[in-house]
Amino acid sequence: MEARVAEYKRKTDETDISVKINLDGSGKAEVDTGIGFFDHMLKNFARHGLFDLKVKVTGDLYVDCHHTIEDTGIAIGNAIRRAVGDKKGINRYGSVILPMDESLCLCALDLSGRPYLVFNADFTTDRVGYFDTEMTREFFYAITYTAGMNLHIKMLESGNNHHMIEIIFKSFAKALDNATKKDDRIKDVLSTKGSL
Repeated sequence: MEARVAEYKRKTDETDISVKINLDGSGKAEVDTGIGFFDHMLKNFARHGLFDLKVKVTGDLYVDCHHTIEDTGIAIGNAIRRAVGDKKGINRYGSVILPMDESLCLCALDLSGRPYLVFNADFTTDRVGYFDTEMTREFFYAITYTAGMNLHIKMLESGNNHHMIEIIFKSFAKALDNATKKDDRIKDVLSTKGSL
């Protein structure tokens, strides 16, 4: 099977971003966003989804982290959409419940082509490192709308904010890996419509 690889570049007055993803990788990551905690989360995403990921971002961090994180979500979502391609033969759906110490997260997604985000997680601190906790939702919102996926993220047990955000990224990675896996029984797209 040929590896499903895609690149996406996005340049605005606020950010300059390049992303490359291999959905059939081994979890290797080269990430530099200028935000240490965000780099850590994206490396976790790659490792636990077994995606090879390269992300290079130059952003207006003198303003704050908003544009860098949101625009990275836009770029990664577009790269995912391109890498998934015509969706023939894939599971389409993925879901997982994962723990991280006291925190427990449910993540479920559908590569339906219809973007929608349901995000239920309440953070008790404004920041983890130089990462604004409210940007977690904005990042996944950007991914859903550019990748064309229905995504539900629900924190079943809250706790340390670092743990909560990390388990969100890891559970998203595992759910996306499940959804993009090929199944030999699926000969076209998994839909009664005939297309997604």
